[in-house]
Formats: sequence, structure tokens, C-alpha cells
Amino acid sequence: MARSRTLSGAMALAAGLTLLGPMAHATPPGTKDVTAVLFEWNFASVAKECTTTLGPAGYGYVQVSPPAEHIQGAQWWTSYQPVSYKIAGRLGDRAAFRAMVDTCHAAGVKVVVDTVVNHMAAGSGTGTGGSSYTKYDYPGLYSSYDFDDCTSYVTNYADRWNVQHCELVGLADLDTGEEYVRKTVAGYMNDLLTLGVDGFRIDAAKHIDTADLANIKSRLTNPNAYWKQEVIYGSGEAVQPTEYTGNGDVQEFRYAYDLKRVFTNENLAYLRNYGEGWGYLSSSVAGVFVDNHDTERNGSTLNYKDGANYTLANVFMLAHPYGAPDVDSGYEWSDTDAGPPNGGTVNACWQDGWKCQHAWPEILRMVAFRNATRGEAVTDWWDNGGDAIAFGRGSKGYVAINHESGSLTRTYQTSLAAGTYCNVQNNTTVTVNSSGQFTATLGANTALAVYTGKTSC
Repeated sequence: MARSRTLSGAMALAAGLTLLGPMAHATPPGTKDVTAVLFEWNFASVAKECTTTLGPAGYGYVQVSPPAEHIQGAQWWTSYQPVSYKIAGRLGDRAAFRAMVDTCHAAGVKVVVDTVVNHMAAGSGTGTGGSSYTKYDYPGLYSSYDFDDCTSYVTNYADRWNVQHCELVGLADLDTGEEYVRKTVAGYMNDLLTLGVDGFRIDAAKHIDTADLANIKSRLTNPNAYWKQEVIYGSGEAVQPTEYTGNGDVQEFRYAYDLKRVFTNENLAYLRNYGEGWGYLSSSVAGVFVDNHDTERNGSTLNYKDGANYTLANVFMLAHPYGAPDVDSGYEWSDTDAGPPNGGTVNACWQDGWKCQHAWPEILRMVAFRNATRGEAVTDWWDNGGDAIAFGRGSKGYVAINHESGSLTRTYQTSLAAGTYCNVQNNTTVTVNSSGQFTATLGANTALAVYTGKTSC
């Protein structure tokens, strides 16, 4: 979640905090670690997409937006202001949620839930599921005794107490050090587990003490459920992402920030030691992304409006082994508060404003590349000192990215076995000789990706 200076922007930001990752499984367990984040898609649309696209493409996970009952309103950030823990939000009811989980599992896709447990809604009214509420009073769930004593805004990120006890953009801050609150939050998450979910993204985790989250996690019926925590790095801040790695994965925001700078203003050659070499979290506990629903709106990262910069950054992320990647998939916006088209119903990709970045061919086809090269380090790095790079993933794959303004023809040295491969970026073939070399021409702002097992297009 980002910080905002206006109430609506702040609410929007508040809406965007996150968490995902387990103690036993830091990076997602299994052989497929790419998550498609279908932001504000309703559950019926998610189910359909798991069957038609995510499963066949090799996505390991789908992340869905918060399912709990929330305040009414068309803005996307209303989803991040819960008024109860009933599955009764804009995106579908309990039956639709359960059907979505079952359908995605049948397609081989696990389900992660964006989970809002730092706070409850501000204001007063009736929620999307019919529950009445006022700030600090959510009948049948929480009363004023369950909230932190600080009722002013979070204002000082150099002060740990202020960050973790005061109110993020004025939202009622739960006292997660309290037994009743811990039990109730764990109860909500356990209810989601009974519906078959496989993991959680913890929104605004930075605003919850890591020990409180560890205690809540210990109460889960499946304490090894995948956890990914939203803890935004800030230089010199009191609360740091490294504090949370014992609970599970932590989202590495610096990765996304720096990708924007490199792809926009610097040289791709600088990416040679990207990841831990740049001082980031250990790869085994890092959740990475090119953009998310907050950062695409606040301008701190690339977004779908950035053309080839955005597409090639996603290609790089999926080709490179650092961290566990999220592919953001949302909808067009000019108003940063605007909620989803059709209330979250996706009739078809690339219609009604739905951008479906997870299904862009250049991005989608890299998911299988990543699965095929899993466990292999970067090898055979090459760059021109500028905006053309190439690297292998051992003997299993090779990728080249030309971010220069003109085409590039050269012979690449790989560790691939001799043979014919499909360049999945444009469905042309590449022939590797007995020395592991191939010659190719890449147009400006295009990429090439080949991997073992994909010999025909």
C-alpha cells in the first residue's frame, strides 16, 4: 500500500497493502511459482480464466482480491475496507468463491487470497453483505476494545510504534497483540482454508508487528499455507522487510522501483547481478513484480501504459531466477480511484477495458519458460554495455532482450544442446549448433526466448 495525501488516495493506498508466504514454504512450493494477480476480477471470471488460460499456460497460482464484506462504493479501494469477515464482497458470495477455488484447482492452479487484517473500515453504514457498522464497532465481530489506543493517522515512518499502532489513512487499526483479535483473524483465515485456499497475501503487513503475524499464523489449520507479506522498504525506516522473512515471503518493492528506472533511464547491462547483488532480500523469500495495483497508480513503477518498457520488464522478470514473480493483471484507468469495469465481470480479455496482461503473448509464453528452467542459475551472460542483454539458464533455456532503438544481429553463445528450438516470443525457430551457438536478429524492443522441450512452434 502506498502513502497518499488525500483521503480518497489514502483509502486507495490503504486498500493496497499485502501479504503472502509461509515459514515452511518461503517461495511457493511445487514446480510452478508464477502468480497471476487478477485484480478486481470477480470469482466467476477468475474460475473461467483458470480453465482457459492460467492452467494451460503453467501459472502456479492465481491471486484474488479481498473477498470479505466491505464498504459500499464503486472505487476499487472499497475492497480493502472490511466491515465483516463474511465472504460477501463485490466480487461474489461464498458459493461463487468456493466454486472458483474448486475450478482453479481442477485446472492445476492454486489460489492465494489478498487478506486485509490490519484494519477495519472507517465511517459508518451498511456493508456489501448487509452488515451495519460504525468505526470501532462491527457487530458480532469487533468492538472498541479490540482496536489500538492511537486513533490518529500514521505520520512518522521512523517511529515503529506510530507505524504499527496508529491508523493507516484513518482506518480503524486492530490491536493484533490482543488474544481475541489474534483468534478472530486466524478464524477468518481458517475459514478461507476450509474453502480450499492455498495461501494469503497479507495486506499492510508492515503495520502489524511481525510477532503478531507469527502468532496468528501458528493458529492456522494449515500453518504451511503460502504467505506473501506486503512490507514496503523505506531507507532509514523503523520497520524493515527483513523482520518478516521468518513468516514467509516478503514483497520486494525495490525490485519493481529499480526495474522502472533501468528500463526507462539506464542500461539493461546493469541487470547483470540483479537481485541479491543489489542488496535485496534473499531470493528464497522475495516476492517480485513489475507493478501492482498500488504502484501502477502512484507512478512508482512501470505500468501497462509504458509499452515495450513494461512488456520487456515482465519478460526479464520471468526469465530471471530471482524471487517468486507476480504478474499484475488489471484494467485501464485514467481515474486512479476507479473500480473495475462491469463490477468485476470479465466477458473477454481486451474488452471493456480489461488489460489482461497475464495473457499478453510475450508475457504468457514466458511462464512455461520459467517452469522449464526452474532451479537453474544465470549462465552465459552477454551485454553490449547498453540496452541489449542475453543470458542462459544452464542447459535449459536462453533469453535475449534488445531494448535498443535499432535491430541487432549477432551470434549468441549458450549452454543449450544442439538442435532446433522455438522462439516463444514470436513463434519462429532457432537452430543451435554443436558448439551451443545460434545467430539471430532481434528487432528494436523485442526479445527471444528458447527452452528445452519446446522444439516446434
